[in-house]
Amino acid sequence: MTRTKVAVIGAQGRMGTQAAGAVDSADDLELVGAFDKDDALGDLGGADVSVILSVPDAAPGNVAHCIDRGVHCVVGTTGWTDERLDAVRTRLAGKPSVGVLIAPNFAIGALLALEFARKAAPYFESVEVIEQHHPDKVDAPSGTAGRTARVLAQARSEAGLGDVPDATTSDPLGARGARVEGIPVHAVRLRGRVAHEEILFGGPGEALTIRHDSFDRASFMPGVLAGVRAVADHPGLTVGLEHYLNI
Repeated sequence: MTRTKVAVIGAQGRMGTQAAGAVDSADDLELVGAFDKDDALGDLGGADVSVILSVPDAAPGNVAHCIDRGVHCVVGTTGWTDERLDAVRTRLAGKPSVGVLIAPNFAIGALLALEFARKAAPYFESVEVIEQHHPDKVDAPSGTAGRTARVLAQARSEAGLGDVPDATTSDPLGARGARVEGIPVHAVRLRGRVAHEEILFGGPGEALTIRHDSFDRASFMPGVLAGVRAVADHPGLTVGLEHYLNI
């Protein structure tokens, strides 16, 4: 059996350590490189696919390095602005056979929660998102919460819904949280948390809450491996693992 050769970038972080172990334990994959911030990437150990779990500021350069060498990318780093995504698309134009997956969340349950929320969005007047992570996380809101809010905003727009109702006129301390395409998003940072999201819907006389909890980073590993196995079959840029899994 031919095994896919995989390199992990950001291999000394919490996610990177687990990803390297998951790849190394898979019969159909071969871990050929484990790189961290002070390591020269070079030819990535001859990898076919790189799993990129570096910090947000380093990720665009790491992706560019891989694309230029014809190495597919499975990216779990957050912080991807529209400008950064456009830069990836531009670089991929010169390497049309290379696939890049940027996954705001690898947990299968989180992807299902996102799809359930997409279906629920047209039926409720109000919606807000609360995400909880550990206090070592450097960005807020999380990539998952940002993507959730954008999906909700699109679904509401397609259904002809207006703005989320909110009579607040005074909030000098920012208690109402951030607004992502009009959707209120609140970020909590607490020791002991890993990754948690609540999507709260409200209508006259009822409420619906969709919640996903990752209690351990092991919850992300099936999604990481699914991305590694499928990325070569999806040339170009894909945002969201759900597109590989037909969720």
